[in-house]
Amino acid sequence: MKARHKRLGIVIVALAALGLATFLVLNALEGNLSYFFSPTEVADGKAPANHIFRLGGLVEAGSVTREEGSLTVNFVVTDMAKSITVAYSGILPDLFAEGQGVIAQGRLGPDNVFVAEEVLAKHDET
Repeated sequence: MKARHKRLGIVIVALAALGLATFLVLNALEGNLSYFFSPTEVADGKAPANHIFRLGGLVEAGSVTREEGSLTVNFVVTDMAKSITVAYSGILPDLFAEGQGVIAQGRLGPDNVFVAEEVLAKHDET
């Protein structure tokens, strides 16, 4: 019986360690998760308030405006149903163009302008 109790104790400790490791990994990943939303989902209020998320769609033709003397760029991202204005300060990727796919990571401001911290351009797959 003593060997059986010893094995049971080892199994319980191993399961507890596995549970703790799983909890720590999931907890660490939670802080790094960035959810993806379309402009329609953002316009419908499905995006989290005051949290970083990704916005994806096409850059609307004729919507790119640059502020004189700065790196700030404003453009509109659309999914052909609804559109969201994006403000970004930084250097845009070389593939960034009107009518092309884009993924912006940032937060939705109080004025419903998406303030991007990072902009990624998607290349045309044709």
